[in-house]
Amino acid sequence: MFTVTNHLLDQAKILESPNSSERPKGVKPNLLVIHNISLPPGEFGGRYVEDFFLNKLDPSIHPYFETIIDLKVSSHLLIDRKGTLTQFVNFSKKAWHAGVSEFEGKKECNDFSIGIELEGTNTKPYSEEQYSSLVGVTKSLMENYSGISKHRIVGHKDIAPGRKTDPGESFDWSRYKDSLG
Repeated sequence: MFTVTNHLLDQAKILESPNSSERPKGVKPNLLVIHNISLPPGEFGGRYVEDFFLNKLDPSIHPYFETIIDLKVSSHLLIDRKGTLTQFVNFSKKAWHAGVSEFEGKKECNDFSIGIELEGTNTKPYSEEQYSSLVGVTKSLMENYSGISKHRIVGHKDIAPGRKTDPGESFDWSRYKDSLG
């Protein structure tokens, strides 16, 4: 069972990202966006994703890091391969995860969404632990933010088609949504 207190997930390690801002006045989260990330691409483990979201990534460690060092991005949550949760942005605030995006005719999805990053790639299957954590977190978010429902959960590819492809073909949408009840 996952719980939220003051817009923070009680079961998550909290690392506050500077890459966030206030939501527009009166806007509450009503969309959940699933992403994937691995740094360097295709590699798992380590602190590189955390460092990236905290603007502490060392570009000298890997050539790919040089190409992303100036990006200022974050997500509300990261679920690593072991199912461990790290929260970077309070759910009441806007994380910078969606970029140029649109859902049901509304642009700027960061304004009204919660972003969850799964440590992974489009092609490698996600772990049992990740699905378990994702389902638990999603149920808790649906209980705490009434605008989020099974029908308002999308992949990054759905709100930024042609620009993004995550969480990829390796993500089992049926399994995930069926587990939500």
